[in-house]
Amino acid sequence: MMDNVATTLEASKKDSEDDFYANLSFAEENIPLEQEKVKRKLDLYLRKFSYLERSSHYIHKKADKLLPRIAKILQSYGIPDDFKYVAVVESSLNPGTTSHKGAGGYWQFMPATARLYGLRVNGSVDDRLDLTKSTHAAARYLKSLYKEFGDWTLVAAAYNVGGGSLRNSLKRQRKDNYYDLRLNAETGSYVYKIISMKTILEKG
Repeated sequence: MMDNVATTLEASKKDSEDDFYANLSFAEENIPLEQEKVKRKLDLYLRKFSYLERSSHYIHKKADKLLPRIAKILQSYGIPDDFKYVAVVESSLNPGTTSHKGAGGYWQFMPATARLYGLRVNGSVDDRLDLTKSTHAAARYLKSLYKEFGDWTLVAAAYNVGGGSLRNSLKRQRKDNYYDLRLNAETGSYVYKIISMKTILEKG
């Protein structure tokens, strides 16, 4: 009798786990969770981001306030809704965040890229700190990347590493899928971080 109960509980647990993974997605594109390395890596960042969400409500509060505004702008450019989580991963929605390389603002634009997509960055004005202006710029940039790569998951990777670098990796490795590429540690984990942040914030 106890063996039957244990078997039933184990089956129920597996069904629940399968349902959880079946509901995961990024920009309506397939996540190859049948690949053990993909599932293992995603589990790693889900655990990390779950801890982050428990330890601080700052990001969650900011997300509730700002993500609807970001999503509306992205939608106007035809950018998938999931890309609003790029801003969360990039800056934790804190515009004052600046990387050691000089990337700044909500979307962590480098000054030259920011100017290329219409933002003012100089000694007196920094449009990267303006949510509306910087999100319009990010949407234009994402749209240009999609025009080149034609795949939203690759667009996310290119946003992190740069279009030229990703293009070279695709050509050199003769791959056409983010999950099959060998990339630097930051870019190789980037999409997993976005998916994990999306999962944690939507769950809450």
